[in-house]
Amino acid sequence: MNAPAPLLHPEIDSRPAPAALLQALSERFGQQYSAALVVREQHGRDESSFSVPPPAAVVFAESTQDVADAVKLAAQFKVPVIPFGVGSSLEGHLLAVQGGISLDVGRMNQVLAINAEDLTVTVQAGVTRKQLNEAVKSTGLFFPIDPGADATLGGMAATRASGTNAVRYGTMRENVLALEVVTAQGEVLRTGTRAKKSSAGYDLTRLLVGSEGTLGVITEVTVKLYPLPEAVMAATCSFDSLASAVNTTIHIIQMGVPIARCELLDANTIRMVNKHSNLSLREGAMLLMEFHGSPASVQEQVETVQAIASDFGGQTFEWASTPEARTKLWTARHNAYFAGIQSRPGCKVITTDACVPISKLADALLDSVTEAQASGLNYFLVGHVGDGNFHIGYLIDPDSAQERATAEQLNSQLVQRALRLGGTCTGEHGVGLHKMDFLVQEAGAGAIAMMHAIKQALDPDNLMNPGKILRF
Repeated sequence: MNAPAPLLHPEIDSRPAPAALLQALSERFGQQYSAALVVREQHGRDESSFSVPPPAAVVFAESTQDVADAVKLAAQFKVPVIPFGVGSSLEGHLLAVQGGISLDVGRMNQVLAINAEDLTVTVQAGVTRKQLNEAVKSTGLFFPIDPGADATLGGMAATRASGTNAVRYGTMRENVLALEVVTAQGEVLRTGTRAKKSSAGYDLTRLLVGSEGTLGVITEVTVKLYPLPEAVMAATCSFDSLASAVNTTIHIIQMGVPIARCELLDANTIRMVNKHSNLSLREGAMLLMEFHGSPASVQEQVETVQAIASDFGGQTFEWASTPEARTKLWTARHNAYFAGIQSRPGCKVITTDACVPISKLADALLDSVTEAQASGLNYFLVGHVGDGNFHIGYLIDPDSAQERATAEQLNSQLVQRALRLGGTCTGEHGVGLHKMDFLVQEAGAGAIAMMHAIKQALDPDNLMNPGKILRF
């Protein structure tokens, strides 16, 4: 299969960086600077389907001062800066659509302060979630946000990530207490404190969480930690129909069961996972669930959920209480994305996600799956359905304009349906390059004008990750 041609997009206006800037960056950063094509290309792609020219250069920041100096130099020459963590974003967040410098914070990977008594930890932006949990495990605490990829905390804050545990522990929005940020002018500022709440002034922390690098570069993050649960039980349950699995989820949430994880895969995705991981899971809709708490409370949750699932035809329950057994049960969920890609070698994935009120989940999800099946495209479905969030990945031939158009049409229909049902165009992937038009529909002209005003005030030259979230 030939390499895909660059995808045309109205925001793509790549331009070369001034030679004087590249020289200044090289002199300031030495071996922390690279203009090598292979390095630039690595930092010019993510997990999205967009193909965009790479950035002009890459700076590997090792401190907040490095970030500030790089931003100041870029601002002097009016050149964009694009923050880079591990490159796991799905909506084109880190692409240099208007040229510029990629600012890699992966080497800023120090856990700065563990405050176990206060259930908080402060880390540099390049610390990954797995690294964080390894650092705090001796305290009996853990950080629950799990977007699937081993993303950096800076990237997770920037995209307001959530994941499999969000139904119980919330998203990054609820779990970030404070930030250190480098502004578009190269100024270092701090927002928030380690206190659990505050009524002091504008909530700049919440403004920056989810800003996708368009208002500044996050360099430190303070987040909440939680006690490791005394007991953990995981389960899988199969259903004859997708509707039964979805309705089981709705009733679990409406009954107030404090379930920690509730994930959905459809029969099509289970087939892909079985082939990819050499498993023999029943090829039907499947819920993967996890329960946290005391032994008594976990047992109560398990009994309630089993009764609800049985009412909807749930069968072949498998239970696991040891870490090894839980890992085996969760293999299907963790491998779904890679199983989908492997099912069609050489494909590209156009991923989408939406989130709706839990009472509207069946309406949103079932119709979207029906449309995907009717389209003839290969697809996979996974969902954090406990909080009304689901994802569909459409597997396309990158050289087929027709398949790309079909996938984008399916994506549009899915998002429009979610908006009609009182939901959002993205539950956790973020807006990035892909969903700017949907954001306009969701937020309305007045809210978009306010976002423009904020962006203009904080980044008047539009140098912070331009071409994402808002059009100018």
